[in-house]
Amino acid sequence: MDQLFQFVSNHPLLFSALGLVSVLLIANEVHGNVTGRTHRLRVSDAVRLINDRDPLILDLRTLADFKKSHLLNAKSAPQAKLDEAIKTLAKDKARPVLLYCAMGNSASTARDKLSKNGYTEVYHLKGGLNAWLGANMPVTAQ
Repeated sequence: MDQLFQFVSNHPLLFSALGLVSVLLIANEVHGNVTGRTHRLRVSDAVRLINDRDPLILDLRTLADFKKSHLLNAKSAPQAKLDEAIKTLAKDKARPVLLYCAMGNSASTARDKLSKNGYTEVYHLKGGLNAWLGANMPVTAQ
C-alpha cells in the first residue's frame, strides 16, 4: 500500500490519466445503456437469436472478405454500399436483423442507419466475425 501512495505522489499525471480513462469507459457504457445501444449481442445470444427467430443476417465486410467466409445464411451488405442494400432488403421491417463486421466496430453505425429506415429490431454481433470464430462457431464460403 505504501508503494501505491509513493507511486501516486511521484506520478500524479499518470494516476490522473488512469482515473480519466476509467471514468470515460464507465461513461461510455452508461451512455450506451441510456441511449438504447444495448443491442450488442454476445456470440451465445446471437446463436439463440438465429435458432429461435430466423433473423436477416447481414455481413458488413467487403465482398472479397464475404466470399472467403461468412455466417451461414448471411447476405453481403458492405458498409460502403449499405444505403443501396437497404433498398433491396427484406420488406418485413419487423423481422430481426443481425449485423456483423470483422471486429464489431462499424456495425453500430449500420444499426443506426437500419433503425432510421424503419427496422425495429436491429442487433449487432459484439466482437464481429472475430468473436464468432473465437467461439469456434461455423462459417461457410458458399
